[in-house]
Amino acid sequence: MRNCLVAQSGGPTAVINSSLAGVVRANQLNPVYDRVFGGLYGIEGTLDGLLYDLTDLTGHDIELLQQTPSSALGTCRYKLKRGNDADYRRLVEVMDAHDITTMFYIGGNDSMDTVDALASWAQDNAPGKRFIGIPKTVDNDLVPVDHCPGFPSAAKVACEITHATRLDYDAYTRPEVFVLEVMGRDAGWLAASCCVTGDVDLLVLPEVDFDQDAFLAEVRKKFDETGKCYIVTSEGAHYADGAYLSAGNAADDGFAHAVLGGTAAALKQMIVDAGIVPRGVVQDLSRAARSSNFAQSIVDRTEAWELGMSAHMRSADPAFTGQVVALRRDEAAAAQGLYNAQYFSAPASEFANFVKHFPAEWILPNYQGIAPEALEYFRPLIKGEPRVIMEGGIPATIVPFNRR
Repeated sequence: MRNCLVAQSGGPTAVINSSLAGVVRANQLNPVYDRVFGGLYGIEGTLDGLLYDLTDLTGHDIELLQQTPSSALGTCRYKLKRGNDADYRRLVEVMDAHDITTMFYIGGNDSMDTVDALASWAQDNAPGKRFIGIPKTVDNDLVPVDHCPGFPSAAKVACEITHATRLDYDAYTRPEVFVLEVMGRDAGWLAASCCVTGDVDLLVLPEVDFDQDAFLAEVRKKFDETGKCYIVTSEGAHYADGAYLSAGNAADDGFAHAVLGGTAAALKQMIVDAGIVPRGVVQDLSRAARSSNFAQSIVDRTEAWELGMSAHMRSADPAFTGQVVALRRDEAAAAQGLYNAQYFSAPASEFANFVKHFPAEWILPNYQGIAPEALEYFRPLIKGEPRVIMEGGIPATIVPFNRR
């Protein structure tokens, strides 16, 4: 037998470590590989030979790993460019030095592109080296899946904070607007999920070009009718010309993606400047939504774990490479009002460089929220909570491997 490597990339989620734990535990139960190495700091650290042996983690370690937020191996936003043979060859050198044949890469859209690029290059240049993708993203914007690990937990905490802050907002009689901003550069899944609570008055999504006059008219109408207006916006909300509402779109994250943030503040100021109300409150979930291990969805944690297990199991086939394991909703069960996930695999090329937008038919006009079909989609994903091991009154976590 040979060894395998697992690495994590991109923005963390509340359950990304559950997929890592699934790979490790699967190999303990069915040792396809002699050793399971973790690549520290994603592909970037792996290229530097920074590996950590995960093979013999204890059962308690694996339990803690599943409820630990962030990326326990460390992460990166390093672009492995096609045609840059130096990086590809260096990776193979690192793998050879540790007798590694298979690499599992846990990440989002760009990471699945890396899996596709590596697998394609290896066919001609490194036969025997295999690359397998395990998806994650709080944005829920990968195709061709029903949903992505990480999203249900982010949606759960977003709903909890929406409801709690709405109650806080409604306690006051003073005239002010409340704007909640959540992650979502190109797709509005997370913002839309907040509507499950019934607390959202207006919803601003990237899928609908922002019309300032139409939006302000709706804000004014809400205040005239109720004296209140609770707004949820995606960070990636933009005008028809593509310009983001936020002011932070000048920089990029290393993948030519705008670094966003500030959309809620821009909306608040717009409303104040229009003279609708004299003040406003802004709540930015940002990293809190993706790192809130205290609000994990049991569905999310379980599916992330099982995707890690599934990827390991499928890798026992020596021909399995350039593939991503993913989730579909069981439509037969859904027709009966039940939720069940199906696990499948597909070429990484089908996941890379595509964006799954929130469906236009689920968006109500005039920023009024989402259709009932969307509520039916979201509700089963956020139900249920895992048992959490507590320590000192807060969820216990494992010491991250990149900090040891």
